[in-house]
Amino acid sequence: MNIFGTIDRPLTHDPKKQAPMKPSTPSEPAGSAIPDFTTPGATESRQNRTREMQLIPEALARAHMHERLQDAERERRAVRLATARRMQRRAERASMRARRALAIAVMQ
Repeated sequence: MNIFGTIDRPLTHDPKKQAPMKPSTPSEPAGSAIPDFTTPGATESRQNRTREMQLIPEALARAHMHERLQDAERERRAVRLATARRMQRRAERASMRARRALAIAVMQ
């Protein structure tokens, strides 16, 4: 028994190359299955994928990565600013200690 493809994993995804679905037994009552015909325009609508539609996921991924890069850059700037403020406070404390030590030395 040769199985060329299943419903979940067809041999090809091109609707023109797929075999039409037919009832498995001829004893099924009329109207129980879809008749064996193709709706005009159905394959064209399936094939009507423009280049822009195919590139939408790539554009979304690019926009997402651009946003993540901007977030990372903002985070780096915030870290640099916090570090600069911390170093400025440390320098101010060292300056105050030096002034105090100089004032004590001059007074004695």
